[in-house]
Amino acid sequence: MTNCLFCKIIAGTIPSTKVYEDDLVLAFRDIAPQAPTHILVIPKTHIPSVDGITAENSAVVAHIFEIIPAIAKAEGLEKGYRVVSNCGEHAGQTVRHLHFHILGGRELNLEMA
Repeated sequence: MTNCLFCKIIAGTIPSTKVYEDDLVLAFRDIAPQAPTHILVIPKTHIPSVDGITAENSAVVAHIFEIIPAIAKAEGLEKGYRVVSNCGEHAGQTVRHLHFHILGGRELNLEMA
């Protein structure tokens, strides 16, 4: 995806503050954090959203959920954290590349929008 912001970050043409990287996944700090700790975890393979997860690419999503606890631990989020993925425009998805937000570092509001 040549116009995808996250694909450009993966390619290194747009800088990011990396927190974790392996062959399948990249995690980096959000540039507009909504909590003291706000990290985005993305697959290196372009998947548009949760709706784009299939039997063929779901292994990378499982891998993401295996590394999220390690990232949270490394960030000192022992008291808890939230994992969020917005799917579609009405849910607030602004970048059409599957991503998961790790939010923590303070007590988070329990209300749902």
